[in-house]
Amino acid sequence: MEERCLTNNCSFAGLKPIMVDLPYPEIKVQRRNRDYADLLSVDYCGFVSELSAITQYINNENRICAERCSMARTLLGIAMAEMMHLQKLGELIVLLGGIIDFSAKTSNGCSKLWTPEYLSIPERVDKMLAADIEAEKEAIRQYEMHINMINDDCVNAVLRRIILDEEYHIFLLKALKNDR
Repeated sequence: MEERCLTNNCSFAGLKPIMVDLPYPEIKVQRRNRDYADLLSVDYCGFVSELSAITQYINNENRICAERCSMARTLLGIAMAEMMHLQKLGELIVLLGGIIDFSAKTSNGCSKLWTPEYLSIPERVDKMLAADIEAEKEAIRQYEMHINMINDDCVNAVLRRIILDEEYHIFLLKALKNDR
């Protein structure tokens, strides 16, 4: 008896990060500042962070790619943009004198390692998209708060550019949700 294998025919060949078609500012800082590095560590790997976003998008893409290829491709493209954000934040953290160790540092000197407990992984696709939209909105709010706390035009220019991508992701996720 011949065994049949299940396959996923969703191709990700040629997929690129889904982001606003604008360059990122040069990654530089005015001066070292560990407090700023600690703030960015929260954006890097805190509860609301690029690492959480990447992991959540990849998980969602994996769960839907066999049935919803087009949506899965969009989620993976967004995850790729979030990876670029993570990389840029990591560069800024190091330039500011911080350490990349997957722990978010707080102003009181505590740090918390990233954990998958930060993720929202609903079963239904509409809830999945709603959670992704809310996570993007929270990221924007957090970036805006950090921009107000950081007195470094170089760092803030990068954060403002990242916000443009996050706003575009919300637009795309809402379109996916409406097209269901």
